[in-house]
Amino acid sequence: MDFTDVSPAALRVFREVAERGTFTAAAVALGYTQSAVSRQIATLERAAGSRLLERRREGVALTAAGQVVLRNAAGILDQLDATARELAGLPAAGGTVRLGWFPSAGAVLLPRAISSVRRTHPAVTVTTREGSTPALVRALRAGTIDLAVIASAPPFRPPDAESPALKLETLAERSLRLAVPAGHPLAAYDSVDVADLRGQRWIAGPASNSELWMGVWPGLDGRPVIAHTVRDWLAKLQLVAAGAGLTTISASLASAVPPGVRVVTVRGGPQELRRIILARLPGRLPEPAALLAAALRAAALEAG
Repeated sequence: MDFTDVSPAALRVFREVAERGTFTAAAVALGYTQSAVSRQIATLERAAGSRLLERRREGVALTAAGQVVLRNAAGILDQLDATARELAGLPAAGGTVRLGWFPSAGAVLLPRAISSVRRTHPAVTVTTREGSTPALVRALRAGTIDLAVIASAPPFRPPDAESPALKLETLAERSLRLAVPAGHPLAAYDSVDVADLRGQRWIAGPASNSELWMGVWPGLDGRPVIAHTVRDWLAKLQLVAAGAGLTTISASLASAVPPGVRVVTVRGGPQELRRIILARLPGRLPEPAALLAAALRAAALEAG
């Protein structure tokens, strides 16, 4: 079988696997059985004459050949979708930009940027999706989003090792803060010592590294006491307000905390910083994406 004979359906399945990271997740998203997904990938690999995916315990990774297929599949599928829209008499999607964002970015940064674009360029449509940084990076590679607002912590490594390297722009660098219940003893101070955090109860969610917890102050001695496991940052803060424990937040979220939460700084140990990064594939941005990128930069500056 020649690769020019592969079907669009097989390319869509491949893109979904590359984006989701596993055959199982791709099958669920597409409404297929896992065996059907496996057969489509096997067909593509036979046509390519090479393995396109490395099967690993934690999921799949693109081979060099897989990167070539994915890069070109995104363009092919976008063209097919544009043709289908035109044949159906629907407006072209040229004024649409697809944005991915990590959860807490939706509290302050995104509303400001999207509001700005709607006000200054009403013909531009912004669609968004929330996801973890690894999921958003895969979506960028798969061509299903145009821009991604992702988070980065020291030592600020690139979000993946694939080629070509993503174009990364730091929108903001903020210190990490501590959110405590208003009635907690630590709430009486503007800053607390890192030693005061030992033995505290934490509201946290698992990070991409299973040994870490998002919401626990980094570098504490001993195993933290996780009172509540929560992924949603707003739910974490509501639990803090209820007196259920402590959690960490970026300084940029200090203005968005609910009543009953006090935000304090932490002294001692290394300075804890977090970056908000705008990520995209290299190359020239289409005008709608460039407009949104500019609005995100302005919103980050406005947020201080």
